[in-house]
Amino acid sequence: MASTIGWELYRSFLGVLREGSLSGAARQLGITQPTVGRHIAALETALGVVLFTRSPNGLLPTAVARTLRAHAETMERTAAALERAASSQGDEVRGVVRVSASEVVGVEVLPPILTQLRQAHPHLKVELVLTNRLSDLLQLEADIAVRMVRPSQEQLLARRIGLIEVGLHARDDYLQRHGTPLHMQDLTSHSLIGFDQENAFIRSLAIQGFERSAFACSSDSDLAQLALIRAGAGIGGCQVQLAKRDPRLRRVLPEGFALMLDTWVTMHEDLRNSPRCRVMFDALVEGLQRYVQD
Repeated sequence: MASTIGWELYRSFLGVLREGSLSGAARQLGITQPTVGRHIAALETALGVVLFTRSPNGLLPTAVARTLRAHAETMERTAAALERAASSQGDEVRGVVRVSASEVVGVEVLPPILTQLRQAHPHLKVELVLTNRLSDLLQLEADIAVRMVRPSQEQLLARRIGLIEVGLHARDDYLQRHGTPLHMQDLTSHSLIGFDQENAFIRSLAIQGFERSAFACSSDSDLAQLALIRAGAGIGGCQVQLAKRDPRLRRVLPEGFALMLDTWVTMHEDLRNSPRCRVMFDALVEGLQRYVQD
């Protein structure tokens, strides 16, 4: 086995894993198909293994390839972090900061904060990762994360924002057509909007006697649920601060249901002296605290 294997070979390996073909990987990576093919052949030779087999549906990864994927993705995250760090040397606020946040926070709350920050620091670049999964800051999946749970790792620098309240909301015309529920059990006669997979929202409703099967519309996308609520499809969970911005949304049963999300901004302690990460961290803390206090 070769002692030194270039990162570009693993990069093409990940491209084929994700796209399922040499041509798809080439488009995604911005290189030619023959180059991707040569990279895969060279990597197989260097490792002494077969990584892909051909099928009518494209290239299928072998068991070895599936085992190597996690390690290659770790290399990818490290390479990206290295590039971000190299691009921001010096005292000037410049370079790339990768920020992870939930779908709703990333789309509905962060854009004005990020816009204002970039107006002050035009050489700062932002990579915004929208995911409801906790990004692993220790594995360099992101530089800074907005989390709805208190971080437990000692290596993380964390600032508590406060509680974001989620309540049940519906559009005004939906309530005009179907009536406003006065008790939690009244929800059985309404169209409920919720998640496919179990989470804190479903567990909170389950305590009240509502199971996942009670949802008339369900999606694991927070943005899809929010769009359904705004469209008047039914009653669903929405951040109270966010609902206040829409004059047509009405909160229902505030005494019967409230889900409190403990919100934090976190980053690895090694980044505390990075100008680009420091200004981003401070801007997120300040902007989110204003949002929570609205």
